[in-house]
Amino acid sequence: MEGVPSDIPVSSANRKCSAVTGSGRKIKDNAANWHNLMLRWEKLNEDGFSVATNIVNIRRSQSDKHLLDKSDSASSSTSPSSPTTGAELQDTCCKLQETVNKMVAVVTKMERLVTSQQGIQDLEEFQFGPEGRKLPLFHTWNTKQFVVTSSFLLDAFSQELKLKQTILQELAHTANSDLCMVYLSCWLHQPFIPPQARLTLEALLLETGHRPL
Repeated sequence: MEGVPSDIPVSSANRKCSAVTGSGRKIKDNAANWHNLMLRWEKLNEDGFSVATNIVNIRRSQSDKHLLDKSDSASSSTSPSSPTTGAELQDTCCKLQETVNKMVAVVTKMERLVTSQQGIQDLEEFQFGPEGRKLPLFHTWNTKQFVVTSSFLLDAFSQELKLKQTILQELAHTANSDLCMVYLSCWLHQPFIPPQARLTLEALLLETGHRPL
């Protein structure tokens, strides 16, 4: 997803000036929404990575303190830093939970876009028969291709969301530093969102006129 520009003209002003109506208008709006939702996801991913890194650092600090307590009999587990660190960890975990909740909301909106695309396809099959519309609404794609594209994107982000939820559950309870690094790497690099996702979005934006050919 890195590299998707944020200056694409998909604002309400752009929508008002377009002459596309009906199914074409809805598909073009859906393409703009895909762009905006994917940008929103990327921002949440960056924020979540920062929070997850803080969780790992707090856990590492707790682990280091535990080792010092064991090696120094004068040190006590009830020292002033212990409850502070625990409260800090709890607060940071809550922040990561909030980020994941926002990601859930993004994927829910993506599901609605797929449902919308499927509804347009069903309508056109009702109007024009099983083969749908004879001429493309934009350049070359038929309505089914918009459904396939949206479904591909939704599947990628749905799978990535499941990974994020797993990392959320495990990260604060993982004592192994190497495993923590694996979790952080997975969060940052998003293995379930392939490079094809960005290319697919670009193709969608080109087809619907949000990008110049």
